[in-house]
Amino acid sequence: MAKPVKKTQHSPAERLLIVMPVTLGQMVMATPTLRAFRQLYPDAHITALVRRHLRPIIDGCPWVNRIVSSRQKHRGAPKIKRTGPIKLAARLASGRFDTAVLMPEGLRAALLVRLAGIPRRVGYDRNARGSVLTDRLLPRRVKGDYVPVPTREQYLGLARYLGAIDPDPTMRLFTRPSDDEQARALSATWGTQSQLNEATGLPMRPLVLLVPGAGSDKPKMWPALRFAELADRLADKHQAVVAIIGSPAERPLLNAVKRQAKTPIVDLLEQGVDLTLLKSVIRQCSLVVTNDTGPRHLAAALGAPLVTLFGEHDRVWTETACEHERHVAVEEGSPATRNGASREPMAGITVDSVFTQAIGAMRDGAMARAAAGTGSQGPGSASSHGAQA
Repeated sequence: MAKPVKKTQHSPAERLLIVMPVTLGQMVMATPTLRAFRQLYPDAHITALVRRHLRPIIDGCPWVNRIVSSRQKHRGAPKIKRTGPIKLAARLASGRFDTAVLMPEGLRAALLVRLAGIPRRVGYDRNARGSVLTDRLLPRRVKGDYVPVPTREQYLGLARYLGAIDPDPTMRLFTRPSDDEQARALSATWGTQSQLNEATGLPMRPLVLLVPGAGSDKPKMWPALRFAELADRLADKHQAVVAIIGSPAERPLLNAVKRQAKTPIVDLLEQGVDLTLLKSVIRQCSLVVTNDTGPRHLAAALGAPLVTLFGEHDRVWTETACEHERHVAVEEGSPATRNGASREPMAGITVDSVFTQAIGAMRDGAMARAAAGTGSQGPGSASSHGAQA
């Protein structure tokens, strides 16, 4: 029996498994790495392993041959039977992968691909899993502390290690033409009008999406009352149609914004908009205003004009490098943060400051779309769906 040939660092993969991240925002930030691996291994069979509820994020992605999904418990989801690790490992073993690349940094993912018998296992040496990996990348540290690195770049480091040269860091998502058409029909029923008002340079009735949640990370959340006041001002000054989105667990927060706003707000959860359709709805938006949370990355990758609100948390990890994104942050030493922690640390961000950036972002977006002749379509729309980048 011939001995297996030992792979060197830049040995090509023929059957590659990419274990994808476990949150919405991280999944979007991983898309440049999917593109990098497709360019690095143009003839390889590439499979992405994702959590089932996040699968719609990369549906339609031309850089993978197959998506395998696993059921995992996540907040707000109905109780379902999980896929046991042994059964999942057996499913993966049947794929005869020669290489696995691990984006999650937990021990569980490393044990899973080892149990599946995948001979080469590439990932960052964290969380006591170094002995389970065959190729261990060392995260940057200074005096024992991890150096903040944009998550997009952290994932691209895996592709660079295996030979990718100067990979494109741009995040990108794809939608289906049928979903885009359904989103356009919904938008029309809400009363949006994309024709530009010559006096303002803005759409006649722009669709504005608000994202007031941030999971359980309350220090990242702008107060619900401020979101409501912003909705009223956009509707009053620019006839905006305002919509809102969040997870099922954030229902009380969504209700609080709707209750405090004077203008009617379209509740996308009540409208039955799931993650698949949300991507296409975001393409119709003239503006997305969000905390630093998952839908921010959806909007950035889909080309929607975007205003993101930040507290005093470190922004490096979630950086998008998105040209059509504007930031509004709490200023250090503001009344909301002075003399210790506040119950609403982001209260230092005023409605005036967000409104000003919102109008600027909408105007820039309208001009860019008019110049490109794309209307409400952004990168990865029906016209470019399935194209290799």
